[in-house]
Amino acid sequence: MSEKKGFERTLVTAALPYANGPVHIGHLAGVYVPSDIYVRYLRLSGQECLYICGSDEHGVAITLRAKKDGVTPKDVVDRYHQLIKESFEEFGISFDIYSRTTSPTHGELAQQIFRKLYDEGKFVEKESEQYYDEEAGQFLADRYIVGTCPHCGYDNAYGDQCEHCGTSLNPTDLINPRSAITGAEPVIKKTKHWYLPLDQYETWLREWILEGHKEWRPNVYGQCKSWIDMGLQPRAVSRDLDWGIPVPVEGAEGKVLYVWFDAPIGYISNTKELRPDDWEVWWKDEQTKLVHFIGKDNIVFHCIIFPSILKAEGSYILPDNVPSNEFLNLEGDKISTSRNWAVWLHEYLQDFPGKQDVLRYVLTANAPETKDNDFTWSDFQARNNNELVAVLGNFVNRALVLTHKYFDGKVPERGVLTDFDREVLGDMAQIRERVTKLLEEYHIRDAQREAMGLARLGNKYLADTEPWKLAKSDMERVGTILNIALQITANLSILMEPFVPFSMRKLREMLAIDGREISWQLIGSDDLMAVGHETHKPSLLFEKIEDQEIEQQLEKLQATRKANEEAAPAKLVPIKDEIVFDDFTKLDLRVGTVVKCQRVPKTDKLLQFTIDDGFGERTILSGIAEHYSDPAVLEGKQVCFIANLAPRKMRGIMSEGMLLSVEDAKDGSLSLITTSKPATPGSQVL
Repeated sequence: MSEKKGFERTLVTAALPYANGPVHIGHLAGVYVPSDIYVRYLRLSGQECLYICGSDEHGVAITLRAKKDGVTPKDVVDRYHQLIKESFEEFGISFDIYSRTTSPTHGELAQQIFRKLYDEGKFVEKESEQYYDEEAGQFLADRYIVGTCPHCGYDNAYGDQCEHCGTSLNPTDLINPRSAITGAEPVIKKTKHWYLPLDQYETWLREWILEGHKEWRPNVYGQCKSWIDMGLQPRAVSRDLDWGIPVPVEGAEGKVLYVWFDAPIGYISNTKELRPDDWEVWWKDEQTKLVHFIGKDNIVFHCIIFPSILKAEGSYILPDNVPSNEFLNLEGDKISTSRNWAVWLHEYLQDFPGKQDVLRYVLTANAPETKDNDFTWSDFQARNNNELVAVLGNFVNRALVLTHKYFDGKVPERGVLTDFDREVLGDMAQIRERVTKLLEEYHIRDAQREAMGLARLGNKYLADTEPWKLAKSDMERVGTILNIALQITANLSILMEPFVPFSMRKLREMLAIDGREISWQLIGSDDLMAVGHETHKPSLLFEKIEDQEIEQQLEKLQATRKANEEAAPAKLVPIKDEIVFDDFTKLDLRVGTVVKCQRVPKTDKLLQFTIDDGFGERTILSGIAEHYSDPAVLEGKQVCFIANLAPRKMRGIMSEGMLLSVEDAKDGSLSLITTSKPATPGSQVL
């Protein structure tokens, strides 16, 4: 049984990767390594569990990729589903099933759930006006509409968001909209869709999450609270598209289930595909603990929207926890698939064959559990050389080499124990409980650090006892020391299994216990290696990574950066029409001091500034979040702003002005305009 709340089984899901590109280290660090570590721990503990995942294969992004590549959407998902599946397998991500949302089982179940909610009147049917491409003969999803952003003038803004200034948009906000399919000017046409009335679940969500799950990670709880506090709105569950699961309602031809509705149902359909006879036990029995591992961009879907669907359906369990990680950056820059700024898993395996565990370990050690973190190749090298090689590998090698040198590789007898011996054995026994507690609370990074403490304990034990010196005078004592060192080594082979499984399998082979059944409960035992048991000749568990290998990776990234810069030549915005001086004087430009700066919930683009303007404080929103990874660094800085701009509500927040910033015509980076020396807040810019 699970150690928490008396559950009989645990169902672990990992966010469905979108099948329009390969998997990179950001995906691995955010979702798949932490979930795999947790599942491996559950299995070692003897707990009944299932580990479910699969490819998310519907939605507009797939159709856009297909259009770009000149192939069908099916071609796109088939290609990337296989590539993603193989990458996971090679990294030891031990799913019980990795299926896909284009499977017949998934389509049938998604339609069944929709139909049940439809028949029970759980949806709101609404008619709305939407852009329609008469040349293509189809309604246009938001991403199929491009035009000029009304806020910054960018000419290729999408119908849902301007990627230039970060402002969220409606398609009808665009100036001179055009179809991304044909380039034609779209027309407005009425269409009917079904909506999930999230507002009707607001009271329940407030009680279930805000009162019932205060133990959730602060980033998860905080984002949920922000959404609920701002008020939930009905959300469409269908859309006009030719790629997806057809809406199973008469008169809904040309409409499919919205991808956000059908994708999470993939967890259920994949379980049904794996366990057709008892899948309902895993999804409908209150003795099942459901845990979703996700990235922060999926918090709202897994904590608010999907639970509301399950609540509306009425027979499914709800998640007990939703451990969500923040984002992983690469060498100080946001990982971007479109800019090829990433470390792709299939390419990593080509460059570092056999070193899956090194990447698993480094990504866990630097996991973005509470804030965005940065992956650097120098840190990758340092953690491998200074921790895996110098700590874990060094201890294992010394214990085995000394055993072969003095006792022909056989486990020696243990003599009289000293107080120090007993202290070390006692510390070893306590480590399992500390690691267990951390894993049960989803502190995966700290759990790995605590587990590595056993290798450090072993190194210290050998360094303090110095058996190589005692070999000249007291072989009985040497035997006792090496017996204890081998017990620690055998314990490590189980304790570190969830974190570096390939290496621990190799270690158990060296210890000649690879055919023995292992369990989490054995950790802490001081008799895992019987006296006289013969070990195999040791080999290096980990290898040093040389500077040249790291330089090659940095050169590859530098080439990518250069290619991106060359592909994006400077685009100077044309000088606007001439104005007279009186027009300029209408603008009241002032200097203010940033009192507080924070990200706006539900968007990665907007920052919320609290400005001391000399008369008090005002709030100004600015779409520059992607250019400042830590908004707090702006606090205390002086900025220039338009003080008399009419207030405008964005994302439910009233913005009282506009900050002045400079956009670099070469790389598109934004930087705030500030003063060359301190000025009194409220001073005019002349």
